[in-house]
Amino acid sequence: MNRLQSELHRLYVVHQSADGGRVRAAVLEMARPADWTALSAVWRGVQADLALPAPAIAVNGRDGFQLWFSLAEPTLASQALGFLNALRARYLSDIARQRLDLTTAIDAMPPRPTKSDQWSAFVTADLAPVFADEPWLDILPGPDGQADVLCRLEPIKSVDLLVALERLERVKTQIDAESAFTPFNAVGAGLDPESFLRQVMNDDSVALGLRIEAAKALLPASKAAISPSN
Repeated sequence: MNRLQSELHRLYVVHQSADGGRVRAAVLEMARPADWTALSAVWRGVQADLALPAPAIAVNGRDGFQLWFSLAEPTLASQALGFLNALRARYLSDIARQRLDLTTAIDAMPPRPTKSDQWSAFVTADLAPVFADEPWLDILPGPDGQADVLCRLEPIKSVDLLVALERLERVKTQIDAESAFTPFNAVGAGLDPESFLRQVMNDDSVALGLRIEAAKALLPASKAAISPSN
């Protein structure tokens, strides 16, 4: 087994004895066309927002980029796909769904040919923008070079994956709450502006920042109510 094969097994391959329908790889692809600017938001976000190790970056050899997430322990495929879907909702909600592919079914890993002069390959973050127009390598990348890209990466521990999923769900819940409580909804419910603001201020399910703003907006009305009449 060469260095590249060792790295691929270290990061992505499930040992047969621990299989049982579980996976150690989750791949998020953006293609048709390739767009590293958009996908890099996920690559940065999982590190900065979720405190997770960086995923591997790959060009798919045809029309897009991929992020390869390594899972330290064999994980239920449904949980791994749930993680990818949560990332899509958090960072790629404005991207057409047909441009994205979320999978844990790993048939073959880079590097591999897609045409006689096009190869999929793992690439570094600083080189990813170079492949924006042509997301492939013209020749077979050397196994040592590919191993060098992968050897810096670490898999996601199970406990960290669960924490990340919780954070993503919490953010989604907050966004949903903020979207639900708008003046338009208040009008639709027949509430006057002051009643609407009080409803927001007293609703524990609403983000704290919105409740504070509602309280501030109510201050002038409150002052007027307690001021002595002339």
